[in-house]
Amino acid sequence: MNGPRKALSTRCVHGPGIPPGPAPRPTSPPLYLTSSFTFDTTDEMADVLGGRSPGFSYSRLGNPTRAEAERRLADLEGAEAALLASSGMAAISSALLATCSAGDHVVASSALYGNTRSLLAGLLARLGIESTSVAPGDPAAARRARRPSTRALYVETIANPTLEVADLPGWGAIAREAGLPLLVDNTFATPVLCRPLEQGAALVLHSATKYLSGHGDLMAGVVAGDLALVARARATAQDLGCVADPFSAWLLVRGLPTLPLRVRRQAETAAALADVLRAHPAVASVRYPGSSSFLVSGSGILGVELRGGREAGARFLDALRLFTRAPTLGDVHSLAVHPATTTHRQLDEAQLAAAGIAPGYVRLSVGLEDAADLAADLAAALAAVGTGTETGKETGKETGTEGG
Repeated sequence: MNGPRKALSTRCVHGPGIPPGPAPRPTSPPLYLTSSFTFDTTDEMADVLGGRSPGFSYSRLGNPTRAEAERRLADLEGAEAALLASSGMAAISSALLATCSAGDHVVASSALYGNTRSLLAGLLARLGIESTSVAPGDPAAARRARRPSTRALYVETIANPTLEVADLPGWGAIAREAGLPLLVDNTFATPVLCRPLEQGAALVLHSATKYLSGHGDLMAGVVAGDLALVARARATAQDLGCVADPFSAWLLVRGLPTLPLRVRRQAETAAALADVLRAHPAVASVRYPGSSSFLVSGSGILGVELRGGREAGARFLDALRLFTRAPTLGDVHSLAVHPATTTHRQLDEAQLAAAGIAPGYVRLSVGLEDAADLAADLAAALAAVGTGTETGKETGKETGTEGG
């Protein structure tokens, strides 16, 4: 593609211009399903492995299919470079280990995915990397939490599973002021709804298993952004052996052309379902983010807190028929999960309360089914729960995060 920069939807289909390779070129990127590559001479192999000549030698170090996926992902985020790791957690781990060492400190959002919390409080803490948690909407608290040893700031655009929206411009301003890299997990928003690098992030992260793939058939993670930081994350991922395999990279490229269509449709349906849920007496509160100066709209995720606590949440989940019970999101299928017993099972009751996860809270990931059919499924499941007043356990208030 030549001329002015094309729109995101066009780039999702075509990529950032003509990919490298001999003509005639295939309409779909080739799948290089190989563990290694051969060379004509010893010197040629030594030059490629030593980085003196371009090329591929061993798929842990580089693979043409993965390189094409990384090229496209960097373009969608407006990044200098991208790394495709073997999972979202592999991407997060590689990025944090690329920016921090023993004795360093991270200021992180208090609203994070459960395994990210575990990584900060467990493995990284054992390696001598400390962290302090602050509210994602309070950049001033992040400024106060900084130490001389702080080496990175970490936040999620839309928090998993509470759906709190971070003040990205505020976090970006602090990062620039302090000369620190801001790492932003943009999984829920995708580059369709938010572009964190434009808000001051140095690295943007994704669980590509979710919306970027969109079809529930691969596992991968993304680190995109500053060229030097991505190079360090890549070296870390190569050493740990947590880069994406060629087939997952190929599946990811296959899913990207429909990314804008899927994300926008899912967000539209989710906003409509949020209105349906708010009107039901069994529902204590609904969480669905509205738009902002940096967020085009809410994602395809919404949260609902049932009156009656954990028991009501379980009855609601078990009564769903179109929403499938599964601990993931961003699929073409609609999915439902109870965070307190799944994604955030590592937390005790006090920690769950501090994280804003109520016992009756359910996270819904809206797929591509018809909105009316999904609304009917939710209505039937709510009928199975009842009003919640029978148990005398009415809880919750309307959250300020709802909108759309």
